[in-house]
Amino acid sequence: MKILFFGTKSYDKKFFEETWNKNEYKDIRLDYIETLLEPDTAVLAKGYDAVCAFVNMDLGTRTIKTLSECGVKLILMRCAGFNNVDIAEAQKCGITVMRVPGYSPEAVAEHAMALALTANRHTHKAYVRVRENDFSLNGLMGTTLYGKTAGIIGTGKIGSAMAKICRGFGMNVIAYDMYENPELDFVKYVEFDTLLKDSDLISLHCPLTEETYHLINKDTISKMKQGVILVNTSRGSLIKTEDLISGIRDKRFFAVGLDVYEEEDENVYENLSDSILQHSTVARLLNFPNVCVTSHQGFFAKEALEAISSTTLENALCFMNGKKNGNEVF
Repeated sequence: MKILFFGTKSYDKKFFEETWNKNEYKDIRLDYIETLLEPDTAVLAKGYDAVCAFVNMDLGTRTIKTLSECGVKLILMRCAGFNNVDIAEAQKCGITVMRVPGYSPEAVAEHAMALALTANRHTHKAYVRVRENDFSLNGLMGTTLYGKTAGIIGTGKIGSAMAKICRGFGMNVIAYDMYENPELDFVKYVEFDTLLKDSDLISLHCPLTEETYHLINKDTISKMKQGVILVNTSRGSLIKTEDLISGIRDKRFFAVGLDVYEEEDENVYENLSDSILQHSTVARLLNFPNVCVTSHQGFFAKEALEAISSTTLENALCFMNGKKNGNEVF
């Protein structure tokens, strides 16, 4: 099997090569390119059996059709999410889509808490100040999390890990999910509106679907407790950015931590330090002192990258051998 990796970074190649050598996947050939997979670049997959893509790529209808015309039979997503893939078109073209459903939920959950703490205690501002010999404390006051209520939206593997971290901080943990997790016996499941009303910290850990698109909007923000801390490490479009900005300006939020945001598209993971940001909403978010933004790095831990490379290659091997392992999207 020949697999073409799109959007390859140095760390992708490092971990996939180490996994490939360690497990001796002799029947699998890996080729890497830095180009992102999108409609106009999908033709590069001609001659390959499979492509490996990530969450920041466009696997819409046009891309899928071109991949099919190139003879591709397998799309390997080296991530858990697949909302950027036209699953119906892939099924129509006879292309199997596989993903990595769980790589290191603790890595993402720990980053979510890091965002909450950083935005709350203004650590990002303090770091810059001290480097310039400014040791003043004005504007750096935060609030304690101990004894407060954490609201977890989505209690899958990552949400569960976040709930446990919040409990370790001495927080009261409530949650909203269509399916309750029996392992979280310390969590109280409540209605969505109740969670919004009672939470001092709200952390999003749900997939992006038609139902959850813009889950956080003007109406839901109005139901939140004044001075709430909001964290999103899931998908940017769970939050309607314009409404979030309005809420920040109206001082509805004490702090906001974002690892994902709308308009990430092809700019995510790229060095734009010498560029002028074309997306005004992201630039506006960066200007708020109580907002901490990172570049979709929640997954970016050694253990997670090892798990992603191992599971992705195992997915390819199962497909080669005509077996199913449960990681198929359909």
